[in-house]
Amino acid sequence: MAYRSVFDAGEITSEFDKAGISSHFIPCIWKWVARNPSCEWSDIPSLPSASYSLLNSKFKPLTSTLHSRVDSSDQVTTKLLIKLQNEAFVEAVIMTYDTRLGKYCGKPRPGGPRSTLCISSQVGCKMGCKFCATGSMGFKSNLSSGEIVEQLVHASRISSIRNVVFMGMGEPLNNYTAVVEAIRVMTSSPFQLSLKRITVSTVGITHAISKLHNDLPGVNLAVSLHAPVQDIRCQIMPAARAFPLEKLMDTLQVYQKNSKQKIFIEYIMLNGVNDEDQHAHQLGKLLETFDVVVNLIPFNPIGSISQFRSSSDVKVSNFQKVLRGTYNIRTTVRKQMGQDISGACGQLVVNLPNKRSSVNAERLTDIEDLRL
Repeated sequence: MAYRSVFDAGEITSEFDKAGISSHFIPCIWKWVARNPSCEWSDIPSLPSASYSLLNSKFKPLTSTLHSRVDSSDQVTTKLLIKLQNEAFVEAVIMTYDTRLGKYCGKPRPGGPRSTLCISSQVGCKMGCKFCATGSMGFKSNLSSGEIVEQLVHASRISSIRNVVFMGMGEPLNNYTAVVEAIRVMTSSPFQLSLKRITVSTVGITHAISKLHNDLPGVNLAVSLHAPVQDIRCQIMPAARAFPLEKLMDTLQVYQKNSKQKIFIEYIMLNGVNDEDQHAHQLGKLLETFDVVVNLIPFNPIGSISQFRSSSDVKVSNFQKVLRGTYNIRTTVRKQMGQDISGACGQLVVNLPNKRSSVNAERLTDIEDLRL
């Protein structure tokens, strides 16, 4: 029999209700397991006697295991390979940033180094983006809410996690119910993450975007746009055919009107594909009525099969200048992190890389700190 993760909130709440056990004890169980992942149920004190037999028969403290950990040479990125109960694997990435490098009201922020966890929501992905290694895997399965939360549990044993970004393997809004439930667990005891420190990224699943603000008010939305016109978007993102750009932008207008929040726009820079001045002007005109932060992402190679090349630094800088100077759109360039361990944006695909040595580290500022 397959056991459920104790962090599957809906399942454990339902089972406790049926057994007449107060759900008040669930956060206590989560807190104990988060601190002691290898515990036995009998180790947890002060639970109702009926809960022990129920937990033993249907739940595991963790259904996944940390199979391997790989550290980047710059010491700021750690990739986790996590083995699921069904023998499948997913990857998560811990990225260390320095809050002091961000600015607030023109002044450096207080604080210091802290970590963001890039989390997976599916095994593989059905979106098939041609610049993304995960897309080459195809879609295998959705993760349960508990399997999503367990990535945070594993990562928290390595570093104190302040931010979570759903930018790992999979399309989060194609696993909507589990993602929403997982985020609700992450923002409750014992994790107590703030919704404003959680970002959900999507290629543009319009019907799910329409529900997101009502279900998770305050969560950040990031849209993987990657092209300013529909035909280019379809060339590099086959799933864009199902979500036409005009409909997507209309959906985002309504979302922003209701949420009153900035939207992050992710834009991968592909040499000769979407990185010319005309593309920058097209993007600026597309976004000039929105309150957005555009994040330009250098393309990270995904092996010899890749049909794309990275844009030059000059092209990226010129693209940024057009958006900033002509359209007054806040535009950042994502610092490459974890490329040497295939943990950078677009590189997550299950493999077993060798551990690298750690040398000089350069602390970075996090995109979430640009707008908070």
